Amino acid sequence: MPVPTVVFDTYWRFAVARQEIFIARLRGAAPPWTDDPILQRHRFTNAYRVLDRVSQYLVGRVIPEGSDDREEVFFRTMLFKLFNKVETWERLGDAVGETPSWQHFDFSTMDTTLTEARAAGDRIYSAAYIMPAAGQFGRGAKHRTHLRLLEWMMTNGIPERVGSSRTMGEAFEVLRGIPSFGDFLAYQLVTDINYSSVCDFSEMEFVQPGPGAIDGIAKCFSSLGGYSAPDLIRWVADYQDEHFEARGLRFGRLAERPLQLIDCQNVFCEVDKYARIAHPEITGRSGRTRIKQVFAPAGVLDEPALPSKWGISVGDDRAALLAAVR
Repeated sequence: MPVPTVVFDTYWRFAVARQEIFIARLRGAAPPWTDDPILQRHRFTNAYRVLDRVSQYLVGRVIPEGSDDREEVFFRTMLFKLFNKVETWERLGDAVGETPSWQHFDFSTMDTTLTEARAAGDRIYSAAYIMPAAGQFGRGAKHRTHLRLLEWMMTNGIPERVGSSRTMGEAFEVLRGIPSFGDFLAYQLVTDINYSSVCDFSEMEFVQPGPGAIDGIAKCFSSLGGYSAPDLIRWVADYQDEHFEARGLRFGRLAERPLQLIDCQNVFCEVDKYARIAHPEITGRSGRTRIKQVFAPAGVLDEPALPSKWGISVGDDRAALLAAVR
């Protein structure tokens, strides 16, 4: 069996505290939404990945606003996620005069728009994770290589191959085979595409831990007891109720939906950062000691957008949504 450290206890307390912040903001409570000084000062993703700002925009705006044709949904999702930045998506939409689509894809217009944005000093990529340039498609500006990469995906049947995959792992392998994509990026993208109608996999099917999660796992356990990192994440997800109960914790689920593999993977990544301050004596693998991102309170949250396939239907009724958090 895995041998936990004190950070594993923090893992569960962090998940509860971060979810409580989400619930408090949803209810319209005034800040601060927690008495945890680390959570007050620094920015961390939500316990549920889908509740984060960029995922919310993807689920609520990018996926549903446009044709529901498989190719078009795939195109919109990938165009948005290659830059992973709301402002970039909206800038491209303004430039083409409509929701960006594969049918009306115009490389020149998008290239010019993003080139002008960079010249103005605007960031066109999110800082959430590094998006490597697709050097196989040119040596110019990185955004041009990504536009060409997307064009290559569309003309080489990637939407159909992902959509016809029988499992999330199979779809992951399709994305993993795309030039410049690695394990971490392919897993994040298959999760994003799975929010849509392109495919319909359980988020408990497959997990691929990223570097941050690997570091978090190393801080949470002095020994994995023969488990692989993916198997350990599955163990955590499968027995989450027992872990919460053993610590006297109550986690505010979204309806009856427990934390999924992707959520547990993300919490490991966030606990890696949290532990840099809470448990500085446990260094993990990276040796990092600071948390870069500072939390800036933004007030009451809008009603979250959730994939319709999840069956959590609350529409615009805040009271119904709050009732679903239990």
